[in-house]
Amino acid sequence: MFEIVRDYFKRLATRRLLKKKSFKELEKLLGHKINNTNLFIEALTHRSILDGSKFMVSNERLEYLGDAVLGLVIAEHLFKSFPGFNEGNLTKMRSNLVNRNTLYDVAVKINLSQHLFIQKELLNPENAGLKTILADAFESLVGAIYLEFGFNASKQFIGKHILSPTLEKGLHLVDENYKSQLLELIQKHKLEQPRYLVVNEEGPEHDRTFTICVSIGTQIFGEGRGRNKKSAEQLAAKSTLEKLNILMNSGEYPLR
Repeated sequence: MFEIVRDYFKRLATRRLLKKKSFKELEKLLGHKINNTNLFIEALTHRSILDGSKFMVSNERLEYLGDAVLGLVIAEHLFKSFPGFNEGNLTKMRSNLVNRNTLYDVAVKINLSQHLFIQKELLNPENAGLKTILADAFESLVGAIYLEFGFNASKQFIGKHILSPTLEKGLHLVDENYKSQLLELIQKHKLEQPRYLVVNEEGPEHDRTFTICVSIGTQIFGEGRGRNKKSAEQLAAKSTLEKLNILMNSGEYPLR
C-alpha cells in the first residue's frame, strides 16, 4: 500500500514539474495548444526515471508510433518529389532522413533535451548513448503530435524540422548505409557473406552498449559499438569497408 501511494505522488510531482518546466516552450515549438498533457508527459519521459513505478510510462511506445509516422511522411514526400528515382534510391534517401544522426541533429537544434524528464547524467555530451536518446525522443514527440493534432500537423512539423533543412543541404543524397555498401562490395568481388556477431553487452538496461564484429569467412575485419544493435552493426560495417578498401587498393585481395 505504501508503494502505491508513493508512486501516485511521485507521478503527480513528475507531471507538475514537466508542466511547469516545459509545456509553454513546447507549445511554442509545436505551434499548438496542448490539451492532452499526459500524452506529452509520456512522450518526454525516458525510462531511466521510472524506478519501477507502475503508474509512469516511458516514451518507448510513442517512439514506435512516431517512427512509423516519420517513415510514412518522408516516404510520401520523396515519392512525389523524385518521380525519376527507383525504389532503391528512394529507400537510401529515406534512410538518410530518418537515421539516428539526422534525428539527433534536429533534436539538438530544437533543444529537445530541455523538455525531457530523464536522469541528468545521461544528457552529458560525453555519454555515448546521447544520440540515441535524443533521436528516440524526437520520434516519440512525433508520435504524440500525431495522436494529439493529427496527420497534417505531423507532416508540417516533420516538413519544417527535417525535410526542408536536410533536402536543402543535400543530405538525402549521402549514402550512410554502410551495411548495404559492404554487401554490394562483397557481391561484386564474390566474397563470402558478412556475419554480424555480438561480442559484448554492457551497462544497465536503460543505457545499454553493444559491441559487434563483422566476420567474412574465417577473418574478423571490423568492430562497432553503439546503444543498439543496429547502430553498432552500421559502425562495424563502416570499419570493415575501410579495411577492405585499403587491402584491395594495395593489391592484397582478401578471402578469394
